[in-house]
Amino acid sequence: MRRDYFTIDIRPEPGDDGIPTIAIEYTGPSGGLRDRLTETAEGTLDSSELDVAFRHQADSEGGVLSLTDRMTGEFIFEAAAAVEAVDALVSAAQRHDGDGEYEVRLTDSDGKSLVYEKAVLLVYDEDGNLLRQRSLIPGSVEL
Repeated sequence: MRRDYFTIDIRPEPGDDGIPTIAIEYTGPSGGLRDRLTETAEGTLDSSELDVAFRHQADSEGGVLSLTDRMTGEFIFEAAAAVEAVDALVSAAQRHDGDGEYEVRLTDSDGKSLVYEKAVLLVYDEDGNLLRQRSLIPGSVEL
């Protein structure tokens, strides 16, 4: 999926539901995002089946936020995001809850939203090295 189909709004301050949010709006072809999130004819992937990661880009104030299928490793999508906004989300999530809960809210081109509650957000530098101190990694997760 093309990165320009996505607009990301990172809201580090807790919203109505009380936790920081990554709000992602998809404006591509109708059904495209939902098709990527559909595992079977019965339904979409749930929160435990999705991974969220952010990779810094060299010589840039931005990076790439990605959502992947945990079981297959297949990218659902990648989209541009600001480093500063991701850092603010990680800090806010850690302040909100010791394990760092946040939510990912996906809105498709038909205006339908899916919300995923997450506790892990892996942040990598431009060389692909995990930045543990800038990531959300609950104590119960072993890497």
